[in-house]
Amino acid sequence: MVFGHWAQKGLTVKQGITIGVDLGDRESHVCVLDASGEVRERFEVRTTQRGLTKRFGEFERGRLALETGTHSGWASRLLADLGFEVVVANARQVRLIGARDKKTDRLDAELLARLARTDPKLLAPVQHRSAPVQADREILRAREAAVRARTALINHVRGAVKAWGTRLPKCSSRAFARKAEPELPEELRGSLEPLLHIIGDLTQRILAYDLRIEQVSEERYPVTAHLREVPGVGPKTALAYVLAVENPRRFAKSRKLGAYFGLCPRQDQSGSIDRQCHITKAGDAMVRRLLLQCAQYMLGHHGKDTDFRRWAEAKIAHGGKAAKKRALVAVARRLSVVLHRLWITGEVYDPLWLAKRRPEAV
Repeated sequence: MVFGHWAQKGLTVKQGITIGVDLGDRESHVCVLDASGEVRERFEVRTTQRGLTKRFGEFERGRLALETGTHSGWASRLLADLGFEVVVANARQVRLIGARDKKTDRLDAELLARLARTDPKLLAPVQHRSAPVQADREILRAREAAVRARTALINHVRGAVKAWGTRLPKCSSRAFARKAEPELPEELRGSLEPLLHIIGDLTQRILAYDLRIEQVSEERYPVTAHLREVPGVGPKTALAYVLAVENPRRFAKSRKLGAYFGLCPRQDQSGSIDRQCHITKAGDAMVRRLLLQCAQYMLGHHGKDTDFRRWAEAKIAHGGKAAKKRALVAVARRLSVVLHRLWITGEVYDPLWLAKRRPEAV
């Protein structure tokens, strides 16, 4: 796969060499193959912007393959800017690298180079987000980390109080610090009050993140307001979805979005045997989780009457034990498709569009 800014620069690549880079946290192993497929050179380079720029800046240009990982985003953008044809291998799909009996960083770099030289499609190449989109996505990830930290502290405080034979009142996470403080046993105030102050501060930080998310959505991604017309889709889900897709035109069909977010069942078919598998859980885990939360709201007590709800209720009524769980995943999958379609067409969302046109389908 060739990145967009690679094609825009009009750069030409000599297909004589192929480079495989096994990115490490501190040192990266590099293997260079010549036109005949023989190893021409092996070396190590520091996994820093300065190290890669210095080593590859004057290097002969060619096809360069690396695996997805912590450093693959910025490294792929840097190397593409230097003039290399960068192929980012999907580590989840290329099992050949991790399943070998003899696995070393040196051999991994060589295998990446050989696969890229044979056919880049064997690497199931992925496209990383652009730097501005990645920076905006960190707002969502930071908020998610703050919520996890607050939840862990609330659970700790509740558990500590429960061990003293009492319980704290039920309340929302936002109100926990205020309502729990007067109910603390006197023996635990010295140890737990500081945690309540931290929980209260985290709550304020989370609210600030919520305001920041709405501000960024309004200023940079106005399409999120259109996606939020779907009942249950809030600011976080809309922004996370837009940042994950980035360019809706790169998907030829809206139906591909379900598989892109790992909401489609894995296929395991051999001969006459076709096993029923769980969903792949590939792609962006945060977006998949948010889509499932939206589906839970749609099917919950506060959910409105929509095509999603009618279809899911019909499936649950004729299903077995796991019917509700499967319907939940199916609604999340359909939601990912509908959001993409609304984004592409700009149509106004009609909650009962399918029921009006094809009553028998709901």
